[in-house]
Amino acid sequence: MKFKSLILATLVSVSCAAFGQAYPNKPIKAIVPFAAGSATDQIGRAFAAKMSETLGQTIVVENRAGVNGMLGADAVAKSPADGYTILIGTNSTNAALKSLMKKLPYDQDTAFAPLGYMGSLPLIVAVNNDVPVKTLKELIALGKTKPGLLTVASASTSQLVSSEMLAGMTGMDVTSVPYKSGPAAMTDLIGGQVMMFTADFGVMLPQVKGGKVRGLAVTSTKRSAAIPELPTVNEALGLKDYELIAYFAMFAPAGTPADIIAKLNQAINAAAQSKDIQEKFASIGFAVEPGTPEALAQRSKLETAKWAKAIAAAKIEPQ
Repeated sequence: MKFKSLILATLVSVSCAAFGQAYPNKPIKAIVPFAAGSATDQIGRAFAAKMSETLGQTIVVENRAGVNGMLGADAVAKSPADGYTILIGTNSTNAALKSLMKKLPYDQDTAFAPLGYMGSLPLIVAVNNDVPVKTLKELIALGKTKPGLLTVASASTSQLVSSEMLAGMTGMDVTSVPYKSGPAAMTDLIGGQVMMFTADFGVMLPQVKGGKVRGLAVTSTKRSAAIPELPTVNEALGLKDYELIAYFAMFAPAGTPADIIAKLNQAINAAAQSKDIQEKFASIGFAVEPGTPEALAQRSKLETAKWAKAIAAAKIEPQ
């Protein structure tokens, strides 16, 4: 009897161990809450490919754009907490939406389990080549002298808040034009349908370097090595407190088991530390920053408070 009990216990133990080692035993879905071609999409796909190598399973990227990332985030929030659906999150989905929307279809503070931080990108303030300004100071003057003349594109929280914050801090009057995707907004900026657009380096830098649009400043506190000739907003205008960067991180539905979170975090950090990722995005100013799920949880709290303050300062009314 004791021998049988011992065999049974051993089988249960082996079975549990095998079950614990099974993840991932099928493809993982990573939802990008913004359009194909956006910085979130480019960076998310690169990380997914590198993580697939570490995990030994395919990560299928799916774009679900809309409402500043809310639609994609909602899909992940309501998915099973089994590690097979993850979110390529941003400052929009996991910090700012709480202040941008009157009501979210999920609780931003409790709906997600942090997996790992990926990195950040500054933004570039740019205008259509036909706008009669050469510097950011001249753009501000134009926005002040002709209220409402400046049409400003935005397709994400970073893009919207960066422009509105700049307008609020300088007193210029702009007309906001919402878009479903950054690439669509960029197409209209190049074509002259809108006059100004502030977007991350992934979307904006190739167009500035290609002469398709005119870059005026970067939104970080330091100049970027990717385009050192552009001043910071603070330098260009003599300000001290202007800073706005886009960041990227991965999340799973709340309740995802700790061992799965640990495995995904390891894969995220391995991707962030890979030379492939760093070299691929160095030219657009992407700064990687590997870390723990706990560090991301703390960052999310601080960023939510920071974006709430920025959105209030920009006088953006919740939709």
